[in-house]
Amino acid sequence: MSLATIGFYGKLLAEDIEDIDPASTEAVRATGAGWLQWINYGVQPQVMPRMIGLALYRLDINFRESAVVGIVGAGGIGATLDTAFNRYEFDSAAAILLIIIGIVMLAEYSSGYVRRWVQ
Repeated sequence: MSLATIGFYGKLLAEDIEDIDPASTEAVRATGAGWLQWINYGVQPQVMPRMIGLALYRLDINFRESAVVGIVGAGGIGATLDTAFNRYEFDSAAAILLIIIGIVMLAEYSSGYVRRWVQ
């Protein structure tokens, strides 16, 4: 999951950096700014909302994937869910599913709030 996250994040972030407005970066360069200042004041303000959105989106995907991967044997909350189903403890399985759904909904709500705050 880590490799997929890094690849996904890097690819989409690189595409977003390619699509930034060159006028503001040229204006920062015209002031005599160095490379780090150019990144900090010319590129980062244009890319930051997308970076935060992608990070929250990928966090949500990773949580969902971890539950699925746990069901097939990797451990974690998915393994607990699988154990509850195998023991016919459907009340525990329902509680675990409700926790997973609640965490996903909370993550979705908080990511929407943070995205609105950043923009």
